[in-house]
Amino acid sequence: MRFADRVRIALAVVLVTAAANAQPNPYRTVEGWPHVPPGFEWGSVISVDPDADGNLWVFHRAEPPLLKFDASGKLLKRMGEGMFVQPHGLYIDREGNLWATDAQGKDGKGQQVFKFSPDGRVLMKLGTAGVAGEGPNTFNGPTDVAVAANGDIFVTDGHVNCRVVKFSKDGKFLMSWGKKGSAPGEFNLPHSIAFDSSGRVFVADRENSRIQIFDQEGRFLAEWKQFGRPSGVFISKDDTIYVADSESNATRNPGFKRGLRVGNAKDGKVTAFIPDTDPDPDASPSGAAEGVAADAMGNVYGARVRQKLLVKYAKQ
Repeated sequence: MRFADRVRIALAVVLVTAAANAQPNPYRTVEGWPHVPPGFEWGSVISVDPDADGNLWVFHRAEPPLLKFDASGKLLKRMGEGMFVQPHGLYIDREGNLWATDAQGKDGKGQQVFKFSPDGRVLMKLGTAGVAGEGPNTFNGPTDVAVAANGDIFVTDGHVNCRVVKFSKDGKFLMSWGKKGSAPGEFNLPHSIAFDSSGRVFVADRENSRIQIFDQEGRFLAEWKQFGRPSGVFISKDDTIYVADSESNATRNPGFKRGLRVGNAKDGKVTAFIPDTDPDPDASPSGAAEGVAADAMGNVYGARVRQKLLVKYAKQ
């Protein structure tokens, strides 16, 4: 590579990181939200997703793991007790059904994706309980799940395997794509998945510090590095994209600050940044959110694993 080309690439990286860190923060933290009953104890909060009725569903690593809150923050429902080894990804489909991934296996359970009705009935299971693998009916560390407009189911099988797995709406294996690596279409810990309004597939390729974008047949379309080192990605109906960067620091994705980035899923422009509150991010594990979602009012929710918190941010 010529010296001039190296300089041009280095300058482009500097401009991308500067823009990603310099955007305004138009949000304020809502203190005392949500409201939990006396004696309630949070586990590590890993995922969050709104339903069509304005409620918020939360996935945390304590019993029971699935929690439903109304818009005011009142706890309405708990379910899923005793079913999960390591709660991980959560998605609410158009019918209000919940999809949840279990990223570990132990004692004959785990390594699965569950579909629940809103009242907690199990409607579908993907994967083989307690069995780790890379076949059509096994996962090894499934991190997240999302459902396309036609009902097809997409799972990021990412904590050990490095692939996206696609199923029909009735749970039939259709295809998978990806392997460990850093080239286009390869992954290193695909940690979250979402669709934009046109049906493009956005994958948070965390260890590669990028979002990769595909069509629904697994064809690579683009990669975006301007959202940092993504643990979680959420795209609203108006194509606003919310990305949780819980790991960037001086050694992991140098130049980027940790926090929640907000932007446009159509053109990739970052428009807002909610910074991590950790005073020394290079010397301690992240307190920033790994999971992220937004409600219909534009309020942003961060699921914090280490701090065992669900944080609400409202527009100022």
